[in-house]
Amino acid sequence: MKGFSQRLGEVQEYYFSKKLKEVQQLREAGKPIINMGIGSPDLPPHSLVVTALKNASDDPGAHGYQPYQGSQRLREAMAGFYRRHYGVSLDPNKEILPLMGSKEGIMHISMAFLDEGDEVLIPNPGYPTYTSVTKLLNAKPVYYDLLENDQWEPDWEALENMDLEKVKLMWVNYPHMPTGSRGSRDLFIKLISFAKRNGILLVNDNPYSFILNPEPISVLSTDGAKDHALELNSLSKTFNIPGWRVGMLMGREDYLQAVLRVKSNMDSGMFLGIQEGATAALGLDESWIKEINTVYASRRELVLELADELGLTYQKDTSGMFVWTKIPEKGNALEMVDKLLYEKHLFVTPGVIFGSRGENYIRFSLCVKEALILEAIHRIKEK
Repeated sequence: MKGFSQRLGEVQEYYFSKKLKEVQQLREAGKPIINMGIGSPDLPPHSLVVTALKNASDDPGAHGYQPYQGSQRLREAMAGFYRRHYGVSLDPNKEILPLMGSKEGIMHISMAFLDEGDEVLIPNPGYPTYTSVTKLLNAKPVYYDLLENDQWEPDWEALENMDLEKVKLMWVNYPHMPTGSRGSRDLFIKLISFAKRNGILLVNDNPYSFILNPEPISVLSTDGAKDHALELNSLSKTFNIPGWRVGMLMGREDYLQAVLRVKSNMDSGMFLGIQEGATAALGLDESWIKEINTVYASRRELVLELADELGLTYQKDTSGMFVWTKIPEKGNALEMVDKLLYEKHLFVTPGVIFGSRGENYIRFSLCVKEALILEAIHRIKEK
C-alpha cells in the first residue's frame, strides 16, 4: 500500500464525529451525559410525512434506482414551497435539484466550480464543512470576518480590500450558524452586488430560516440573484428528518446542470419513499411551523436561564436551533466546555471550531427535551 491521499493531510475528522465517540465512552462508563452539542432535531416528523414514506415503501416499484434529478412530484413540491414561503418563482424542471442532504451539495457545488488553486471566501465564524471541502479539493480557503457589533454581517471594508482575483466561490449562511444572526434583505442586496462586481458565485446555505425566525428570506428573492447566486436548503431542521438526508439546490439552469454532472457520477438517486415523504412535508401548512417553534421557544428560554447561571452573555433576537453565548472576558471557552463535560456531564460546543472569531464563545443546542435542560440547570446550581 503506497499511502493515503495527500489531501487527507489538509483536513481533520469532523469535530462532532470525534467528540461524540468520547461522549459515548463516558456514557458507557455510566456517566449521565446531557448532549447539548449537536443540532439534530429530537422532535418527530409529522405523521403524514411518515405515512407517505410507508405507503410508497409498499409499492414494489419503489425500490429501484430513481432519477438523478428526483421525482417530478418532489421538484414541484419544492417549487411550491419556495413560492409560498419566500415569494420566489422557480421552474421545477430547470431550476431545482434535489439532494441527499445539503452537505452533499456543498461538496458537489465545489467540485463543479473549483479547480486546484482557486480561492473560496468562507465566513469566520462559519460552518466547518465549507473549509474541509475546499481543502479536500486542493482549493484555498480565504476567511472573511463577521462582525459581532454589526449583527454578524461581513466586515465590508476588509472584504473590499482583499485580493479577489482568484476567488470563485463565496459561502454565506443566513440565518447564520452558529451565531443565529438572521440577515436581511439589505444584506442580500449588498452580497449580490459584491458577487456581481467581482465575478464570484455566491452560495447561500439556508437550512435554518423557519426556526424561530419571523421573516424567512431567500437570497433568490433579490433582483438579479439568479445570475450570481445559488441557494442550498434542507428539510432536516424544518421537518425533523435529518436522518432522511433531503436537501435541495436552487438557481440558474446551467449552474445546476454543472452540479448534476458531478452528482450523477456520485449516486444513483434518492429512495422513492423518502421522496414521497419529503413531498408530503413540503405541503404542510403554517400550523406545523408554529407548532415546532412553540417547542423551540420554550426550550430557548430555559437555555438562556442556563446561560445566565453560567455567567454567559447572549443576544436574544436570533434564529435557528442554537444559542450562541459569550464567555466572561477573562474566561477560557475550551476549559469551560471540558469542565462542563467532565464535572457536570453536560456536552456543549466550543465556538472556536467555527473559526477564530468563535474563540470566546460556546454554543448550546435546542434539540434537547425540556426535562433535560432543567436537569442541566439543576446540575449547574449544585456547587
